[in-house]
Formats: sequence, C-alpha cells, structure tokens
Amino acid sequence: MCRIHGYFNAAATPHEMRTVAALQRHGGPDATGAALAPDWGLGSNRLAVVDLDGGQQPYRAGPHVQVVFNGEIYNHDELRARLRDRGHVFADRCDGAVIPALYLEYGDAFTDHLDGMYSIALTDLRGPVPRLLLATDHIGMKPLYYRWDPAARSLHFSSEIPALLGFAAVSGRIREAALDAYLATRVPFGDTTMFEDIDVLAPGTTLVCDLGGTVRYRRRTAAPARPVPHDAEAAAVRLRDTLREEVGRLLVADVPVALITSGGLDSSLVTALAAEHRPVHSFNIAYRGDWPFDERHFAREAAARARAVHHQVEIDPEDFPALLDDTVWHLGQPNADPIALSTLALFTAVRKAGFMVALTGDAADEVFGGYGRMRQAAETAGTGGDWAPAYLDALSAAPAALRASLYTDDYRAHVDGIPPLPAEAYEDLLHGPGTVLDRITRFELGHRLPSYHLRRVDHLSMAASIEARLPFCQREIVALGRALPDRMRIEDGRVKKTLYAAARGLLPTSVLTRPKQPFTLPITAMLTPGAALWEYARDLLEPRRLAADGRLDAGAVDALFAAQADRPGDTTSLALWALLVHEVWIEQFQRGPSRSAGPVPLAVAA
Repeated sequence: MCRIHGYFNAAATPHEMRTVAALQRHGGPDATGAALAPDWGLGSNRLAVVDLDGGQQPYRAGPHVQVVFNGEIYNHDELRARLRDRGHVFADRCDGAVIPALYLEYGDAFTDHLDGMYSIALTDLRGPVPRLLLATDHIGMKPLYYRWDPAARSLHFSSEIPALLGFAAVSGRIREAALDAYLATRVPFGDTTMFEDIDVLAPGTTLVCDLGGTVRYRRRTAAPARPVPHDAEAAAVRLRDTLREEVGRLLVADVPVALITSGGLDSSLVTALAAEHRPVHSFNIAYRGDWPFDERHFAREAAARARAVHHQVEIDPEDFPALLDDTVWHLGQPNADPIALSTLALFTAVRKAGFMVALTGDAADEVFGGYGRMRQAAETAGTGGDWAPAYLDALSAAPAALRASLYTDDYRAHVDGIPPLPAEAYEDLLHGPGTVLDRITRFELGHRLPSYHLRRVDHLSMAASIEARLPFCQREIVALGRALPDRMRIEDGRVKKTLYAAARGLLPTSVLTRPKQPFTLPITAMLTPGAALWEYARDLLEPRRLAADGRLDAGAVDALFAAQADRPGDTTSLALWALLVHEVWIEQFQRGPSRSAGPVPLAVAA
C-alpha cells in the first residue's frame, strides 16, 4: 500500500515532488521513491504490508518501463509464477513487483489480470516518445486524482487532493456550482471534484497519454455476472462459501491484521469468517456519554461469538471540532457523511494498537440491496408510483426544496439548469435497462459507492497509516450480488435477504434480528445548543462569513439553527452538518487571507 504522484509533459521541480510526497507521507511512512526526467516524474510513499524488506518503488522492467503503485494485488503469487515461466525475474516478492512484467506481456490489458485494489502510474520509454498510463481498480477502492491541461497537454496526478495541490500548476480554484452538487449528493459524484481543475479517474478506467499528445480513456467492462442458484438457500450457501474464501485471502499480510466490527450484519459477518481462518482482533468505536445508535453491545456480542480479542474505542464529542478539521483536510473535499469523524478516530486507534491492515464491511449494502431507500423505491415502483424524487432526496444532505431555500437569489439563478448528478448516470438511473432495483444498484455501485464511501475509507484509513481491505468489493462478491434477482435482495420489506441467509448460524441472534440502523454519528442529538459541535457550527456559519461568500442566504441558515434548537430533526441537523463541513473545507483550502480579516470573495468557477 502506498501513495503515488507524478507529472507528465510538464515541468515540476524536485522541491515540488518532495512537497507532494510530504503532504501524503501519512499514507506511506516507510519509504519514499522517485524517478525524475526533464518532462515526467513518478513518485511514491510506501506503507510496507507485504515483503517488508523489498518493494522499492518505482518498480522496473529493464530500463524502459517504470511503475508506481498504490494498493494490494491479492493474486500476485499466481501472477509471479506465470511470469517466471515466461522468463521474467523478480528481485523480491512484493505484490506490486509483478506489474511491469505483466505490462510487458499484455500491454494496456495487463489490468485484466489483476485481482485487488489499486491505482497505478506507469511510464513506457520504448517508443519514439515517452508514454504514460494511469489505471484504477474495478470499483474505485484506490482513488487517483489528476489535473489535465489540454492547452499545455500536461498532466499532474496524486493519490490525494491536498498533495496534488502541492504542484504549482494546480490552481485549486473552487467550482462554484459544486456546492449545489455537494448538498444534493453529500459529495460530488462522477469524475469531477469541488475544484475546477482537479478530476478523479473513474473506477475501472485506464488513461493513456503520449508525450505531447492528448489523453485517451478506456473504460474496462465489469466482470460478467455468474449464474446463481434459483434456490434461495443454495444461493446463500454459495455466497457464504465465496465470502469465506475472499476473507481468507484478504487476511494474508506480513503485518498484523485487525477487523472493524460495527455490530451490524456486514462487518460482524466478516469478523466471524475471519475467525475461522485465524485468531482475530476486532475494533468498535462509540462516543463518551449517552447517545442514540450506540452499537457497542452488538459489536461485543459479535466479537465474543467469533472469540475475537475485542477493542472498544471511545471518543469525546468535545474533541469533535479539532477532529473535524483534520478529517476534512485529509478528505480534500467536503463529505457530508457524519461517520467520517469516527472513521478517522477509529483507524487512528487501530494503528496505535499495533495493526497496519484492517478488514471492513463496507459495500455490502450497495451489492446486496441493504438501504431503506432502495426498498422504498422498489416498493413504490411496484405500485406504479414515481419513486425517483424520494430516492434522490434520500441521497442528499438537504432535500431539493430545502436546498433551494438556502441559496441567495444570485446563486440559485447560477445553478439553475446545472444538474447536480452526472447526466449519463442520471439518465441511466431513470430510464436505463433493467428493473428499478437493477438501475439503482448500478447507480449506487458505479457512482455513490466510490465517491461517498470508498474515497472516505481510503483517505481516512491511510491518514492513520492503515491499509483498509474490503471483502464485499471483491470481484467475485460483486458479480455474485449483481446476479441475484430482485426477490433474493429485497422482498416483503426485508433487505439483503441472501446475505442474512448466508450469515445464519455464524452470528448472534441479536445481530441477525436487530433493526437495521446506520453506522453513524448521532448528529441530531449532538447538534443542540450548549454542545461543543453546536457552538463550533454557529461560529463558522455566522452571517458575515456567509454574506462574504455570496452563495448561502444567511437568514435561511439562521432559520435552520432556530428550527434545530426548537425541535431537533434528522433533516435539519444533516443540512447544518453538511454546511458546517463545507465551511471547514473552505477555511482549509481557500486561497488568500482568512475571512476573519474581512470579506474575501472566493476564487470560484462555474
């Protein structure tokens, strides 16, 4: 696991490369490597997980092919054996060392042979001009951000946005319409970010550029869905056996491995299956005091059933303001998921306990139909109703009507006609092939999961120098889930039917029968007058700051605070939380003097 960065058909000083590396060293504290040429450069920061004494990057195949790599290749032993049979020699057994030889054998299609999570940058000097290739894994577990200048035909890239801003060529101009997109989906979807000149390479994508040429993209097709048994019990057995195998493969490392156990179905099942392979340690996070949605007792029961050594992490809500600053900086752009705070604190505790890898239960809801909004949309569509407005509002940090009421007249006019969702994704969601549940699943896996969940997990785990591994994102698991008919995912008001069936006999009854609830921060209870979070929000969202920005109506935001103080509610509190996170992000990344010095117009772009 590493952080990677570089430039192509551009000039960057060694100082810039050192700066970018330093800005993401938390994700690779064990070693730094670079290859620099007049027109291109590759760099990496390494977190040693496999072959601790090897793994020097860039990886090389002769003098012409060099690679930097972030992620984990789970089938590297199989690939190494195959490549050795073809005459390739390897200096170590690090997983990324197979990539240059694999590229020599298969060209741009080398990614078709990789099983894992990754972002890769490769230079090939064999042709008349140098060639750059960037690639991401099938579902977006390892993000790669880049800045492409079509006029100069230059490209800069990095694993994290704050690091990418270390290149002088990256302006960091804020995309003005992105505020509306953020409030509509809690984080920008698609390949755009909150910054005008920073994009993110889509999952399952290969970008190729010849020196002095333009960029070309190849979107790799998803693995075909494999037939599943028509019998529900047989499908559950297939899923349990497949997940057991994948969890076992993801436990392999040369460093200690932990389990994140929230107390819900998904992470508890991963913990139970991991314990079949080896003794395990589980970690759960909770908040000091008496708060709603406390799941620690469910996590303890799941850990006890798995005979895990259980670690209970507890954080103090009084520390949230400082923790929010760190969280937003590491994410690089606002993410309105309240659990982001806890994610950073939890992975920090895992690292302090001596672990460097952690398995999580993320993505099970997207793959197997676990969200209430999915169930409600499918039920509404089944009766001939219009399911889309409620579904889209459920994705948002502020429903459409509330969102519009928060804007100034000028900003409302500015975003009018600019869709908050990528147009192609929106069209497929509403009118694409398949059932409503098929279309929603395709949308959630292709757009919401990588943007909202996977980037959060990646950035905040690596902020603590932890490699997060996600069994439910494995190709075999995703393909199996996508092949299930609607009735094996959601039926009669029940979600994740096949996954629940697969977990029977492995988890405590209390975990299997408990009502589904989000693994989240109870912000409705915490955003109340007198609480540290409330005072912090009031301070940052005060009218003069908002007036200086010009996009949010200060009176409307003040009315939100009044409504939350009078009658705390989930919709109001989430909207306030999202606005707070956005304001913290502005404070972290806005160019120019602090707003405390007086009104400062934002550097924005449509």
